[in-house]
Amino acid sequence: MNVEEVLEAVEQGLLLRQLSPVERFILRQSWSGHTYSDIARDSAYCSAHIKEIGSRLWNDLSEALGERVTKKNLHLVWNQFQKNYTEKSATPKDLLPDTVAKDDFPLLLTQTQIKFPGSPLPLNSPLYINRPPIEELACAEVSQPGCVIRIKAPKRMGKSSLLNRMIAHAKGLGYKAVSLDFQEADTAIFSSIDKFLRWFCTNISKQLNLDSKLDDYWDEDMGSKMSCKIYFQDYLLELIDTPLVLALNEVNRVFEHPSIAQDFLPMLRLWHEQARTLDIWQKLRLVVVHSTEIYVPLKLNQSPFNVGLALQVPQFTLAQVQNLAQRYGINWADTSAIEQLMAMVGGHPYLLNVALYHLSRRDMTLEHLLQTAPMLTGIYGHHLRGHLEILRQDSQLVSSLQEVISASGSVELEAIAAYKLESMGLVQLDGNHAKLSCELYRRYFRKQLYQEDALSA
Repeated sequence: MNVEEVLEAVEQGLLLRQLSPVERFILRQSWSGHTYSDIARDSAYCSAHIKEIGSRLWNDLSEALGERVTKKNLHLVWNQFQKNYTEKSATPKDLLPDTVAKDDFPLLLTQTQIKFPGSPLPLNSPLYINRPPIEELACAEVSQPGCVIRIKAPKRMGKSSLLNRMIAHAKGLGYKAVSLDFQEADTAIFSSIDKFLRWFCTNISKQLNLDSKLDDYWDEDMGSKMSCKIYFQDYLLELIDTPLVLALNEVNRVFEHPSIAQDFLPMLRLWHEQARTLDIWQKLRLVVVHSTEIYVPLKLNQSPFNVGLALQVPQFTLAQVQNLAQRYGINWADTSAIEQLMAMVGGHPYLLNVALYHLSRRDMTLEHLLQTAPMLTGIYGHHLRGHLEILRQDSQLVSSLQEVISASGSVELEAIAAYKLESMGLVQLDGNHAKLSCELYRRYFRKQLYQEDALSA
C-alpha cells in the first residue's frame, strides 16, 4: 500500500474527516521515514509545532485502531492492521476498524448534502480532493514573515476552495485573515486609483472589525498609494498583534484596468520588499489568486508576479478522479470508464464534478452522458452557452479559438487573446502557444463557431 492509499484510508475509513494540510504532510513524510527535524526543515514550521501536531495525529489514529500508534511504529501497526485484508479488497470501507460499523461509510456520503458543482467546497466537504503538494506548500509558506504566495489557474479549477483552506489554516495558527474578491467591486471603483484604494482599505478594515479611519490618514498631497501604505503601516498593522493574511482573489479583474494595475501591483511588490527592513511589514502575508498571467506591462522589479511562492493548480490525475468518483458513491470496477470520461473533459475539476454529480444521481448512463456532452441539451449546455456568449462579444477571441481548434498541435496566439482564453479555461498555454483544453470544447465550438460563420457569410 502506498502512502496516498494510506492517506485515503485514514481520512475516509478511520478518522472520517479530512486531515489538515500539515497533518497530511506529517503523515506522508513520516511514512517515508523522515525525522521531525527533516519535516520541520522542509515545511518551514518549527520542530516543536510539527511534534505537537504529529502527537495529536498519532493519538487520533491510536483511538481509531485500538492500538498505540507512534511515528516510529507507524509501518508496523499499519501492516498488522492490514493483515486481514488483501490488496484486492482493501478499500476504505474494508479498512474500517471494528469499533465502526462498516455500513456507516456509505452512509457518510449519502447523508452529505451534495449540491450541484460550481461553488467553493465547504471546509468539511468529502468532495474536496487534495492535489499534493500544493496544499502543504501553501500552508507552510503562509507562516513565513512577509511572504507572497501566488495561486494561478483558469476559472473553476478549485482556486477558491484551496484559498478557503489556506485561510482556515492561517486562522488555526492564530493569524488574522482577510479575503477580497475583486469580482465584487463595482465597475465605478476602477475609475481612479484613489477610489480603488479607498475601497480596498475600507473593505479590509471592515473584515478586521476596525473602524474605517481613512480621512485620518489620507493626504491628497502625498497621493493615494502613499496614503494607503501609511494607513496599513500606522493603523491596521499597528493595531493587530498577529500576522495578517491578505488574500486577493480574482486579481485578473484588476488586469482589465491597466491604469489601476500599473499603480496597484507595484505597490504590492513594494509592501513585500518593506518586510526586509521594517519588522511591522513582516506581519503581512500576501496571497494573490488569478486566472491568467498578467498582460499589463510592468518593469521586472515592480511586478509582484516574479517574487514569492508560485503555485499552479493542476488538473486532476486519473487516480484523483477515481478517488472523487468513490466519494460520489460511484465504484467503477476498472479505470476504463474514468478514461472515457477524461478523454472528453480532461482532468478539469468542474467538468468532472458535474459529470459525477449526474452519474451519482443515476440521471443517465456514462454512454449517454458522453454522447450528449457537446450538445446544447447535454449536461454542460449552460456552461458552454456562457462561454459562447463571452466569445461572441470579441471577434478576436473567436478567430483565435478557431485557429486553435483547427490546429493539430499548439499554435502561437496574440498575448491578450491567449490569456483571455486561458482564463476561461478553453486553452492551455505554454508561453503564448495554446492548445485546446479538452475534446468537449473542440466538438462544441467547432460546430457552433463554424455554423455562425456560415450564417453570416
